[in-house]
Amino acid sequence: MEAEPHSPESRRARRVDDLVAGLSLDEKLAQLVGVWLNVDREEGVVAPLQDAMQGEDVEFETFARHGLGHVTRHYGTRPVDPRWASTLLAERQRWLMDHTRPGIPALAHEECLTGLAAWRATTYPAPPAWGASFDPVLVERMARRIGEGMAALGVHQGLAPVLDVIRDQRWGRVEECVSEDPYEVAVVGAAYVRGLQSAGVIATLKHFVGYSNSRAGRNLAPVHAGPREVADTLLFPFEVAVRDAGAGSVMHSYAEIDGVPVAADPTYLTDLLRGAWGFEGTVVADYFGVAFLHTLHAVAEDAGDAAGQALTAGVDVELPTGVAYLEPLKEAVRSGRVSEDLVDRALRRVLTQKAALGLLDEDYEPVPSGPVDLDPPESREVARRLAEESVVLLANDGVLPLGDAAGRRVAVLGPNANSVAALFGCYAFVNHVLPQFPEVEAGIEAPTLLAALLAELPDAEVAHERGTGVDDGDRAGIPAAARLAASSDVAVLVLGDRSGLFGRGTSGEGCDVEALDLPGAQAELARAVLATGTPTVVVLLTGRAYAVPDVLKRAAAVVQAFFPGEEGAGAVARVISGAVNPSGRLPMSMPRSPSGQPYSYLHPRLGAASSVSNIDPAPALPFGHGLSYTRFAYADPAADETVPAGGSIRCAVTVRNAGERPGAEVVQVYASDTIASVTRPLAQLVGFARVELAPGQAARVAFDVPPRLLSFTGRDGRRVVEPGEVVLSVRRSAADVVAELPVTITGPVYEVTGAERRLTEVSVHVEPVPTRQGQEEEHS
Repeated sequence: MEAEPHSPESRRARRVDDLVAGLSLDEKLAQLVGVWLNVDREEGVVAPLQDAMQGEDVEFETFARHGLGHVTRHYGTRPVDPRWASTLLAERQRWLMDHTRPGIPALAHEECLTGLAAWRATTYPAPPAWGASFDPVLVERMARRIGEGMAALGVHQGLAPVLDVIRDQRWGRVEECVSEDPYEVAVVGAAYVRGLQSAGVIATLKHFVGYSNSRAGRNLAPVHAGPREVADTLLFPFEVAVRDAGAGSVMHSYAEIDGVPVAADPTYLTDLLRGAWGFEGTVVADYFGVAFLHTLHAVAEDAGDAAGQALTAGVDVELPTGVAYLEPLKEAVRSGRVSEDLVDRALRRVLTQKAALGLLDEDYEPVPSGPVDLDPPESREVARRLAEESVVLLANDGVLPLGDAAGRRVAVLGPNANSVAALFGCYAFVNHVLPQFPEVEAGIEAPTLLAALLAELPDAEVAHERGTGVDDGDRAGIPAAARLAASSDVAVLVLGDRSGLFGRGTSGEGCDVEALDLPGAQAELARAVLATGTPTVVVLLTGRAYAVPDVLKRAAAVVQAFFPGEEGAGAVARVISGAVNPSGRLPMSMPRSPSGQPYSYLHPRLGAASSVSNIDPAPALPFGHGLSYTRFAYADPAADETVPAGGSIRCAVTVRNAGERPGAEVVQVYASDTIASVTRPLAQLVGFARVELAPGQAARVAFDVPPRLLSFTGRDGRRVVEPGEVVLSVRRSAADVVAELPVTITGPVYEVTGAERRLTEVSVHVEPVPTRQGQEEEHS
């Protein structure tokens, strides 16, 4: 439907047309780049090869004399007072309007994966914690809170969420990913997009596509994924975020897939993204990614050639600044190597997005935020709840919950027990920027786990020994830690990661590992403490799942928390005491062998143990695993017995809290294709529901699984649903089957059109809480 001729949409469209027709080449190119100011080129590098790629600092007015597309990380480059920075941003927007011929304000973007990456802003749990919660509703609420804070500061675009599917846990950026399952990534990622954009901030999907499938888990290493793996596993979360959640921007990945860098590949950035999926937003470059076509990938002879290839492929905006899209691209256009029509195509997309944000309206007025609290109680409450829901109880022999531990001696040990940094990932401001400014306080209240346990167990006798560092290999403190454990009634041993960037951590961007052993001398510390015989609760504060089979076998309990954020220590402490009943589930398989990567539960028959190999790749704990302080019973599973190839499958099951305390169960439904024309995963998640139940309470959980989730790329490259038998299974985890429900798919092969529903519809009918009398009669 066309807009009314005098509607705001029509006026904005005419304004875009006039600008595209009236801007000079310099002014056009200025709209296609960002500017990144106040960057330290030598210390604290936060982007690949930033020290080599980032030019000398320039004055804003000099760089933006022809206009400007983006302001890069105005709040997120160094610690700045939010009110002062907001005033400066408004002044710069006014300068662009008054002192450049186009008079077009810039679009301001920031990192926002675990909250706005700015000083004093709420820092939420890392994405694997979102996956562990299996709670997309809460993730959407979190993203809305993030967006509202950004919008209040005049920020228009957030560089999140990350929709890369975990394929190899050696990769340092696993901590930025939601899950190893594409369906869960799609559901949770779409929720984030909806939340952020409901606040008026554009979400940017990262990293399109293939980035997480790099060879040997090495950052930026080549990706050798076949077209079926790309289509059936890696692309699905992006498709859902674009077509169902309406994401406004996409960031290309640094990856090369089968020798072709994505930044230069129109097959993905134009044909698929815009042609097949109908994407109408902007494609932005990952930082310096356009220039990398020349400097790293060596598929372009110079920066001008790189700019031409990226522009042709569909990259509209070069971030963080204009390395290739200014003078090099200008020369390429003037010489005829690159058509100005391609510049106009990108320009129209950029201006259309600015118009939709109101930046081209005649009455647009940049206004400073005034006093602003970036870490208000409402945001901390969301952070607390998400942290609590994401804690995974991996093992428990009954030692947990501790209760108040009154009069008991509790040894709190390990390198992460008294570390604030251990609560955050590499894109949290605390770890991303503040290490460059050691004199600046964190700006947010984030107690360590030691402090949280002291508060949670006020009547216990709590003592602390560090034992060793995260990765320094220092063993001198291990004997003292073991002695303290031996003299205590219970020990809490806190191990894990130190997140950082480009070798400055054990997890994070550019912090890949060769094997999934605990870093440093932590395994030795664990052995020494466990050898004392004192009941030991091991807490893992990490960005990935480590191979700790000995810990799982010998510890009294094991608790996993994936960088749980500023409220995370309190959440873990409340799980240990029992004030919170754990309900998190593993969003990634926990490896049995440190060298057993790459691994995913999404493997076909020959991906499992068999007589043709002496190696068993089975994980120590499966995807979806997690324990509780209560018990859940399942009953009355049912599913359609027969459906046509293009139809959806309905199934349902009743789940009841059979324990004595409230709790949440994650009901998981998987599909298995028994015989297909190509090899298929033994099981694949097609639906889930987080269900909170009081003791004795039951719920009927129903799933309507669309044909899209039963489809795959056939031998001829078409996406199809084949007739035959499919088994739906209700499971507690990928390996814990409650019930199997065979379904016969009838009729001819069904070719998926793209118009089908992509996500499973879930309904939960919760029965009333049973009365105490009714419970007693049932027990009798």
